[in-house]
Amino acid sequence: MGITFLLVLPQTFLGSWVCDRLRSEGDDIGETFRAHFFPIIAYLLLLLATLIFGFASIRHWKGQEPDKYWRVATIQHNADTWEGGYATYKRNFNNLRKMSLEALVADPDMILWSETAFVPSVAWHEKYPSDEATSALVEEFVSFGKSLPIPLLSGNPEGVLDDPTKPALLEDGTWNRKDYNTVTFFEGGRVKNTYRKQHLVPFTEHFPYEKEMTWLYNLLLANDYNWWETGYESVVFETDEGVKFSTPICFEDVFGALNARFVRNGAQVIVNMTNDGWSRAISAEMQHLGMAVFRSIENRRTTVRGTNSGMTCLIDVTGKIIDPMPPFKTGWHIYDVPVYSTESQGETLYTRYDDWFAFGSIYLSVFLLALGVVREVFLFVRSRKKD
Repeated sequence: MGITFLLVLPQTFLGSWVCDRLRSEGDDIGETFRAHFFPIIAYLLLLLATLIFGFASIRHWKGQEPDKYWRVATIQHNADTWEGGYATYKRNFNNLRKMSLEALVADPDMILWSETAFVPSVAWHEKYPSDEATSALVEEFVSFGKSLPIPLLSGNPEGVLDDPTKPALLEDGTWNRKDYNTVTFFEGGRVKNTYRKQHLVPFTEHFPYEKEMTWLYNLLLANDYNWWETGYESVVFETDEGVKFSTPICFEDVFGALNARFVRNGAQVIVNMTNDGWSRAISAEMQHLGMAVFRSIENRRTTVRGTNSGMTCLIDVTGKIIDPMPPFKTGWHIYDVPVYSTESQGETLYTRYDDWFAFGSIYLSVFLLALGVVREVFLFVRSRKKD
Protein backbone atom coordinates (compact mmCIF):
# COMPACT_ATOMS: atom_id res chain seq x y z
CA MET A 1 0.00 0.00 0.00
CA GLY A 2 2.64 2.53 1.10
CA ILE A 3 5.11 1.23 -1.49
CA THR A 4 2.54 1.70 -4.23
CA PHE A 5 1.94 5.25 -3.01
CA LEU A 6 5.65 6.05 -3.21
CA LEU A 7 5.84 4.57 -6.71
CA VAL A 8 2.88 6.55 -8.00
CA LEU A 9 3.98 9.97 -6.72
CA PRO A 10 6.98 10.37 -9.12
CA GLN A 11 4.66 9.47 -12.00
CA THR A 12 2.37 12.36 -11.07
CA PHE A 13 5.37 14.71 -11.12
CA LEU A 14 6.40 13.39 -14.53
CA GLY A 15 2.86 13.83 -15.81
CA SER A 16 2.78 17.39 -14.51
CA TRP A 17 6.10 18.15 -16.20
CA VAL A 18 4.86 16.75 -19.53
CA CYS A 19 1.70 18.88 -19.30
CA ASP A 20 3.76 21.97 -18.51
CA ARG A 21 5.99 21.28 -21.51
CA LEU A 22 2.98 20.95 -23.79
CA ARG A 23 1.47 24.19 -22.53
CA SER A 24 4.68 26.23 -22.67
CA GLU A 25 7.56 25.15 -24.88
CA GLY A 26 9.88 27.56 -23.15
CA ASP A 27 9.79 25.69 -19.83
CA ASP A 28 12.69 23.33 -19.21
CA ILE A 29 13.03 20.70 -16.51
CA GLY A 30 14.90 23.15 -14.25
CA GLU A 31 12.01 25.59 -14.32
CA THR A 32 9.57 22.79 -13.64
CA PHE A 33 11.70 21.63 -10.71
CA ARG A 34 11.71 25.12 -9.23
CA ALA A 35 7.94 25.39 -9.73
CA HIS A 36 7.42 22.13 -7.87
CA PHE A 37 10.24 22.56 -5.38
CA PHE A 38 8.25 21.99 -2.20
CA PRO A 39 6.32 18.90 -3.42
CA ILE A 40 9.59 17.33 -4.61
CA ILE A 41 11.33 18.01 -1.31
CA ALA A 42 8.31 16.67 0.57
CA TYR A 43 8.44 13.47 -1.50
CA LEU A 44 12.17 13.00 -0.91
CA LEU A 45 11.68 13.50 2.83
CA LEU A 46 8.83 10.98 2.77
CA LEU A 47 10.99 8.48 0.91
CA LEU A 48 13.84 9.01 3.37
CA ALA A 49 11.49 8.61 6.34
CA THR A 50 10.14 5.38 4.83
CA LEU A 51 13.63 3.96 4.40
CA ILE A 52 14.64 4.93 7.94
CA PHE A 53 11.46 3.43 9.36
CA GLY A 54 11.96 0.26 7.31
CA PHE A 55 15.52 -0.34 8.47
CA ALA A 56 14.62 0.52 12.07
CA SER A 57 11.62 -1.83 11.95
CA ILE A 58 13.70 -4.71 10.58
CA ARG A 59 16.31 -4.11 13.27
CA HIS A 60 13.59 -4.08 15.94
CA TRP A 61 11.93 -7.31 14.81
CA LYS A 62 15.22 -9.13 14.40
CA GLY A 63 15.82 -8.43 18.06
CA GLN A 64 12.43 -9.70 19.22
CA GLU A 65 12.20 -13.12 20.82
CA PRO A 66 9.11 -15.14 19.85
CA ASP A 67 6.76 -16.38 22.54
CA LYS A 68 7.50 -19.94 21.44
CA TYR A 69 8.59 -22.10 18.52
CA TRP A 70 6.07 -24.35 16.80
CA ARG A 71 7.58 -27.35 15.03
CA VAL A 72 5.72 -28.05 11.76
CA ALA A 73 6.37 -30.93 9.35
CA THR A 74 5.44 -29.95 5.78
CA ILE A 75 4.68 -32.77 3.33
CA GLN A 76 5.27 -31.97 -0.34
CA HIS A 77 3.98 -34.92 -2.37
CA ASN A 78 4.36 -33.28 -5.83
CA ALA A 79 1.36 -34.88 -7.53
CA ASP A 80 -1.59 -33.67 -9.56
CA THR A 81 -4.36 -34.13 -7.00
CA TRP A 82 -7.02 -33.52 -9.66
CA GLU A 83 -5.77 -36.11 -12.13
CA GLY A 84 -8.80 -38.07 -10.98
CA GLY A 85 -9.85 -41.58 -10.20
CA TYR A 86 -9.60 -43.89 -7.25
CA ALA A 87 -6.11 -45.16 -8.18
CA THR A 88 -4.72 -41.60 -8.16
CA TYR A 89 -6.38 -40.71 -4.86
CA LYS A 90 -5.11 -43.89 -3.27
CA ARG A 91 -1.54 -43.42 -4.54
CA ASN A 92 -1.40 -39.81 -3.35
CA PHE A 93 -2.77 -40.71 0.07
CA ASN A 94 -0.27 -43.55 0.48
CA ASN A 95 2.61 -41.18 -0.36
CA LEU A 96 1.32 -38.50 2.03
CA ARG A 97 0.82 -41.03 4.82
CA LYS A 98 4.27 -42.60 4.30
CA MET A 99 6.10 -39.28 4.44
CA SER A 100 4.03 -38.11 7.43
CA LEU A 101 5.01 -41.19 9.40
CA GLU A 102 8.64 -40.65 8.42
CA ALA A 103 8.45 -37.05 9.66
CA LEU A 104 7.31 -38.18 13.12
CA VAL A 105 10.93 -39.12 13.92
CA ALA A 106 11.72 -35.37 13.97
CA ASP A 107 9.18 -34.86 16.79
CA PRO A 108 6.99 -32.21 15.08
CA ASP A 109 4.07 -30.44 16.75
CA MET A 110 1.88 -30.66 13.63
CA ILE A 111 1.84 -32.24 10.17
CA LEU A 112 0.88 -29.98 7.27
CA TRP A 113 -0.44 -31.19 3.92
CA SER A 114 -1.32 -28.96 0.98
CA GLU A 115 -4.53 -27.62 -0.55
CA THR A 116 -6.84 -30.49 -1.68
CA ALA A 117 -4.15 -32.99 -0.73
CA PHE A 118 -6.85 -35.61 -0.13
CA VAL A 119 -9.55 -35.23 -2.79
CA PRO A 120 -12.58 -37.46 -1.99
CA SER A 121 -14.84 -35.40 0.24
CA VAL A 122 -14.94 -36.76 3.79
CA ALA A 123 -18.11 -34.81 4.60
CA TRP A 124 -19.94 -36.20 1.57
CA HIS A 125 -18.82 -39.81 1.48
CA GLU A 126 -19.38 -40.33 5.20
CA LYS A 127 -23.02 -39.23 4.89
CA TYR A 128 -23.87 -40.34 1.34
CA PRO A 129 -21.63 -43.26 0.37
CA SER A 130 -22.04 -44.25 -3.27
CA ASP A 131 -18.82 -46.05 -4.13
CA GLU A 132 -17.50 -48.76 -1.82
CA ALA A 133 -13.82 -48.30 -2.66
CA THR A 134 -13.91 -44.50 -2.32
CA SER A 135 -15.83 -44.69 0.95
CA ALA A 136 -13.25 -47.16 2.29
CA LEU A 137 -10.44 -44.78 1.27
CA VAL A 138 -12.18 -41.88 3.05
CA GLU A 139 -12.52 -44.01 6.18
CA GLU A 140 -8.83 -44.90 5.95
CA PHE A 141 -7.87 -41.22 5.68
CA VAL A 142 -10.06 -40.21 8.63
CA SER A 143 -8.74 -43.08 10.75
CA PHE A 144 -5.18 -42.03 9.95
CA GLY A 145 -5.85 -38.40 10.90
CA LYS A 146 -7.48 -39.39 14.15
CA SER A 147 -4.77 -41.92 15.05
CA LEU A 148 -1.83 -39.53 14.83
CA PRO A 149 -0.28 -38.41 18.12
CA ILE A 150 -0.10 -34.83 16.81
CA PRO A 151 -2.48 -32.62 14.77
CA LEU A 152 -2.86 -33.09 11.01
CA LEU A 153 -3.91 -30.22 8.75
CA SER A 154 -5.04 -31.16 5.25
CA GLY A 155 -6.92 -29.68 2.35
CA ASN A 156 -10.08 -31.66 1.56
CA PRO A 157 -13.15 -30.67 -0.50
CA GLU A 158 -16.31 -30.44 1.56
CA GLY A 159 -19.44 -31.73 -0.19
CA VAL A 160 -22.84 -30.84 1.27
CA LEU A 161 -26.46 -30.99 0.06
CA ASP A 162 -27.27 -28.19 -2.33
CA ASP A 163 -30.98 -28.34 -1.46
CA PRO A 164 -31.46 -29.74 2.07
CA THR A 165 -35.12 -30.52 1.32
CA LYS A 166 -34.17 -33.05 -1.37
CA PRO A 167 -32.30 -36.37 -1.25
CA ALA A 168 -28.62 -36.68 -2.18
CA LEU A 169 -29.41 -38.49 -5.45
CA LEU A 170 -32.12 -36.77 -7.48
CA GLU A 171 -34.66 -38.52 -9.70
CA ASP A 172 -32.83 -37.49 -12.88
CA GLY A 173 -29.69 -39.28 -11.69
CA THR A 174 -27.71 -36.13 -10.74
CA TRP A 175 -26.29 -35.38 -7.32
CA ASN A 176 -27.89 -32.75 -5.12
CA ARG A 177 -24.48 -31.48 -4.08
CA LYS A 178 -22.33 -28.38 -3.75
CA ASP A 179 -18.68 -28.21 -2.69
CA TYR A 180 -16.37 -25.95 -0.71
CA ASN A 181 -12.57 -25.76 -0.95
CA THR A 182 -11.93 -26.66 2.66
CA VAL A 183 -9.19 -27.21 5.23
CA THR A 184 -9.72 -30.02 7.75
CA PHE A 185 -7.97 -29.99 11.13
CA PHE A 186 -7.50 -33.26 13.03
CA GLU A 187 -6.45 -33.24 16.68
CA GLY A 188 -7.11 -35.39 19.70
CA GLY A 189 -8.66 -38.23 17.74
CA ARG A 190 -11.33 -36.12 16.02
CA VAL A 191 -11.96 -33.56 13.29
CA LYS A 192 -11.60 -30.45 15.43
CA ASN A 193 -12.51 -27.72 12.96
CA THR A 194 -12.69 -26.75 9.28
CA TYR A 195 -12.20 -23.61 7.17
CA ARG A 196 -13.91 -22.84 3.86
CA LYS A 197 -12.10 -20.76 1.24
CA GLN A 198 -13.53 -17.23 1.06
CA HIS A 199 -11.82 -15.70 -1.98
CA LEU A 200 -12.32 -17.97 -4.99
CA VAL A 201 -10.33 -17.76 -8.24
CA PRO A 202 -12.59 -16.27 -10.96
CA PHE A 203 -13.42 -18.61 -13.87
CA THR A 204 -11.58 -21.61 -12.39
CA GLU A 205 -13.21 -21.87 -8.96
CA HIS A 206 -16.35 -19.84 -9.57
CA PHE A 207 -18.11 -18.01 -12.41
CA PRO A 208 -18.64 -14.36 -11.42
CA TYR A 209 -21.25 -13.57 -14.12
CA GLU A 210 -23.78 -16.35 -13.59
CA LYS A 211 -26.78 -13.99 -13.73
CA GLU A 212 -25.44 -11.71 -16.47
CA MET A 213 -24.19 -14.51 -18.75
CA THR A 214 -26.46 -17.44 -17.94
CA TRP A 215 -25.92 -19.01 -21.36
CA LEU A 216 -22.15 -19.21 -20.86
CA TYR A 217 -22.54 -20.46 -17.29
CA ASN A 218 -24.84 -23.29 -18.45
CA LEU A 219 -22.49 -24.10 -21.32
CA LEU A 220 -19.57 -24.48 -18.93
CA LEU A 221 -21.66 -26.67 -16.62
CA ALA A 222 -22.59 -28.86 -19.59
CA ASN A 223 -18.86 -29.33 -20.27
CA ASP A 224 -18.17 -30.68 -16.76
CA TYR A 225 -17.02 -27.46 -15.12
CA ASN A 226 -17.53 -27.60 -11.35
CA TRP A 227 -17.55 -24.52 -9.17
CA TRP A 228 -16.74 -24.08 -5.49
CA GLU A 229 -19.08 -22.36 -3.08
CA THR A 230 -17.86 -19.32 -1.12
CA GLY A 231 -17.00 -19.51 2.58
CA TYR A 232 -17.64 -16.49 4.80
CA GLU A 233 -15.94 -17.16 8.15
CA SER A 234 -12.35 -16.14 8.96
CA VAL A 235 -11.63 -19.19 11.08
CA VAL A 236 -8.82 -19.25 13.64
CA PHE A 237 -7.70 -22.76 14.60
CA GLU A 238 -6.17 -23.44 18.02
CA THR A 239 -4.06 -26.43 18.99
CA ASP A 240 -4.23 -28.04 22.41
CA GLU A 241 -0.82 -26.47 23.05
CA GLY A 242 -2.32 -23.01 22.55
CA VAL A 243 -0.99 -22.05 19.10
CA LYS A 244 -3.56 -20.04 17.13
CA PHE A 245 -3.33 -20.02 13.34
CA SER A 246 -5.38 -19.38 10.21
CA THR A 247 -5.19 -21.03 6.82
CA PRO A 248 -5.56 -18.83 3.72
CA ILE A 249 -5.98 -21.33 0.88
CA CYS A 250 -3.79 -20.94 -2.21
CA PHE A 251 -3.95 -17.41 -3.65
CA GLU A 252 -5.83 -16.11 -0.59
CA ASP A 253 -2.40 -15.22 0.79
CA VAL A 254 -2.05 -12.43 -1.79
CA PHE A 255 -4.98 -10.45 -0.32
CA GLY A 256 -3.86 -8.20 2.51
CA ALA A 257 -7.24 -7.38 4.07
CA LEU A 258 -8.31 -11.03 4.21
CA ASN A 259 -5.16 -12.02 6.11
CA ALA A 260 -5.40 -8.98 8.38
CA ARG A 261 -8.85 -10.19 9.43
CA PHE A 262 -7.36 -13.55 10.38
CA VAL A 263 -4.78 -11.83 12.58
CA ARG A 264 -7.35 -9.47 14.11
CA ASN A 265 -9.36 -12.55 15.02
CA GLY A 266 -6.36 -13.86 16.95
CA ALA A 267 -4.17 -15.79 14.49
CA GLN A 268 -0.56 -15.93 15.69
CA VAL A 269 0.70 -17.74 12.58
CA ILE A 270 -0.40 -17.66 8.94
CA VAL A 271 -0.47 -21.18 7.47
CA ASN A 272 -0.83 -21.05 3.69
CA MET A 273 -1.87 -24.25 1.91
CA THR A 274 -1.28 -24.11 -1.83
CA ASN A 275 -1.44 -26.25 -4.95
CA ASP A 276 0.48 -24.43 -7.69
CA GLY A 277 1.41 -27.70 -9.39
CA TRP A 278 -1.00 -26.91 -12.25
CA SER A 279 1.37 -24.15 -13.46
CA ARG A 280 4.27 -26.57 -14.07
CA ALA A 281 6.49 -23.48 -13.82
CA ILE A 282 8.85 -22.39 -11.07
CA SER A 283 8.37 -18.78 -12.19
CA ALA A 284 4.63 -18.92 -11.38
CA GLU A 285 5.33 -20.42 -7.97
CA MET A 286 7.96 -17.75 -7.25
CA GLN A 287 5.55 -14.98 -8.27
CA HIS A 288 2.95 -16.34 -5.84
CA LEU A 289 5.56 -16.57 -3.08
CA GLY A 290 6.74 -13.00 -3.77
CA MET A 291 3.25 -11.67 -3.08
CA ALA A 292 2.80 -13.86 0.00
CA VAL A 293 5.86 -12.26 1.62
CA PHE A 294 3.94 -9.04 2.25
CA ARG A 295 1.41 -10.78 4.51
CA SER A 296 4.11 -11.49 7.08
CA ILE A 297 5.48 -7.96 6.84
CA GLU A 298 2.07 -6.26 7.07
CA ASN A 299 0.94 -8.20 10.13
CA ARG A 300 4.32 -9.10 11.68
CA ARG A 301 3.29 -12.73 11.82
CA THR A 302 5.28 -15.72 10.61
CA THR A 303 3.97 -17.54 7.54
CA VAL A 304 4.58 -21.25 6.96
CA ARG A 305 3.63 -22.47 3.48
CA GLY A 306 2.67 -26.10 2.87
CA THR A 307 2.41 -26.70 -0.87
CA ASN A 308 1.84 -29.51 -3.31
CA SER A 309 4.94 -28.76 -5.39
CA GLY A 310 6.39 -25.41 -4.26
CA MET A 311 7.16 -23.01 -2.85
CA THR A 312 7.10 -24.72 0.55
CA CYS A 313 9.00 -22.48 2.98
CA LEU A 314 8.96 -20.28 6.06
CA ILE A 315 8.57 -16.48 5.88
CA ASP A 316 9.63 -14.60 8.98
CA VAL A 317 8.15 -11.33 10.27
CA THR A 318 10.70 -9.25 8.32
CA GLY A 319 9.73 -10.92 5.04
CA LYS A 320 12.80 -13.13 4.82
CA ILE A 321 12.18 -16.43 2.97
CA ILE A 322 13.74 -19.25 4.97
CA ASP A 323 14.79 -22.69 3.76
CA PRO A 324 12.47 -23.28 0.77
CA MET A 325 12.06 -26.88 -0.35
CA PRO A 326 13.13 -27.68 -3.93
CA PRO A 327 10.10 -27.14 -6.20
CA PHE A 328 8.54 -30.09 -8.02
CA LYS A 329 10.33 -32.52 -5.73
CA THR A 330 8.79 -35.05 -3.36
CA GLY A 331 9.79 -34.85 0.29
CA TRP A 332 9.11 -33.50 3.76
CA HIS A 333 10.71 -30.79 5.84
CA ILE A 334 10.68 -29.53 9.42
CA TYR A 335 10.22 -25.84 10.18
CA ASP A 336 10.59 -24.32 13.64
CA VAL A 337 7.99 -21.58 13.31
CA PRO A 338 8.39 -18.48 15.53
CA VAL A 339 5.08 -17.67 17.20
CA TYR A 340 4.30 -14.08 18.25
CA SER A 341 1.15 -13.38 20.25
CA THR A 342 -0.94 -10.23 20.07
CA GLU A 343 -0.59 -9.85 23.82
CA SER A 344 3.21 -9.58 23.62
CA GLN A 345 3.64 -7.75 20.30
CA GLY A 346 0.33 -5.98 19.68
CA GLU A 347 -1.20 -5.29 16.27
CA THR A 348 0.39 -3.41 13.39
CA LEU A 349 -1.31 -0.39 11.86
CA TYR A 350 -2.19 -2.47 8.79
CA THR A 351 -3.62 -5.33 10.86
CA ARG A 352 -5.89 -2.89 12.64
CA TYR A 353 -7.09 -0.83 9.66
CA ASP A 354 -6.02 -2.91 6.61
CA ASP A 355 -6.91 -1.08 3.34
CA TRP A 356 -8.35 2.15 4.73
CA PHE A 357 -5.42 4.15 3.31
CA ALA A 358 -5.84 2.61 -0.15
CA PHE A 359 -9.59 3.29 -0.25
CA GLY A 360 -9.05 6.77 1.16
CA SER A 361 -6.53 7.47 -1.61
CA ILE A 362 -9.02 6.28 -4.24
CA TYR A 363 -11.78 8.52 -2.89
CA LEU A 364 -9.36 11.45 -2.64
CA SER A 365 -8.20 10.86 -6.22
CA VAL A 366 -11.79 10.87 -7.49
CA PHE A 367 -12.48 14.07 -5.55
CA LEU A 368 -9.34 15.81 -6.88
CA LEU A 369 -10.11 14.66 -10.41
CA ALA A 370 -13.62 16.07 -10.17
CA LEU A 371 -12.22 19.28 -8.67
CA GLY A 372 -9.74 19.55 -11.53
CA VAL A 373 -12.49 19.11 -14.13
CA VAL A 374 -14.59 21.80 -12.44
CA ARG A 375 -11.58 24.12 -12.35
CA GLU A 376 -10.81 23.60 -16.03
CA VAL A 377 -14.44 24.20 -16.98
CA PHE A 378 -14.48 27.37 -14.87
CA LEU A 379 -11.28 28.67 -16.50
CA PHE A 380 -12.60 27.85 -19.97
CA VAL A 381 -15.89 29.63 -19.35
CA ARG A 382 -14.09 32.67 -17.94
CA SER A 383 -11.74 32.86 -20.92
CA ARG A 384 -14.70 32.68 -23.32
CA LYS A 385 -16.40 35.56 -21.53
CA LYS A 386 -13.25 37.68 -21.84
CA ASP A 387 -13.13 37.01 -25.56
